[in-house]
Amino acid sequence: MAPKKNRLLYQFRVTLRDIHPPIWRRIQVWEDTTLAQLHRILQIVMNWDDYHLHEFVIERRVYSVPDPDDDFYERKVIDERRQRLQHVVPRVGTAFEYLYDFGDSWLHDLLLEAILVLDATQQYPICIAGERRTPPEDVGGTSGYEEYLEVIADPEHEEHENMLRWRGPFDPEAFSIDDVNQRLQKKFRSLRKAAVTPIAASPHNGADHGPDKADLVSAFLTAPGLLPRYQKRIRPDEKVPLELNARQC
Repeated sequence: MAPKKNRLLYQFRVTLRDIHPPIWRRIQVWEDTTLAQLHRILQIVMNWDDYHLHEFVIERRVYSVPDPDDDFYERKVIDERRQRLQHVVPRVGTAFEYLYDFGDSWLHDLLLEAILVLDATQQYPICIAGERRTPPEDVGGTSGYEEYLEVIADPEHEEHENMLRWRGPFDPEAFSIDDVNQRLQKKFRSLRKAAVTPIAASPHNGADHGPDKADLVSAFLTAPGLLPRYQKRIRPDEKVPLELNARQC
């Protein structure tokens, strides 16, 4: 298969809002990545667990997975699974928001820094830079995270042992770009295999060198497995039974 010569890469800087010193990442993804796929990528590079709802806001439009209750909440939601970056983020310098966890309200600022020609020797998506560890899930947003760091840093604090039992030791400065990229490659390699296995190989002139890397990546980026798990909103007065694991208890 001939590589898609005109296919480009989008380079984003991702910054977690209202936290200092900043927690940030720089990533490169295909221009035809859907917003649903970008959500999956952000979950990995920011080390979230995808427990909660999310949405993108781009030029005052909300993109997420539509829900039957959207009408009840008078929300107009555009299906993120049908929207590709090259169509909704067309220009360098475009900034938009990614909100994860409507309770803790983790707001991420995304800035399209550059549109690049692909490197045929590289696997994408990829994280190329970043600093600091993401807060623990369910810590209580930015204010809860500040309190958490104070408690963890003070062995004499009455909640210190409880926090250690909850999450173990926590270093806010720790960040491994190699670990992030290993997890990205593991995730997308498995999806790539699932996507290309049923597809017959295209004929080649001469020796068969197998499918081109760019085309394999193209296949797994459109794999159904990238779509987010279904999550349902509940009304404020609705009671829902919960099953908690030991950590959540």
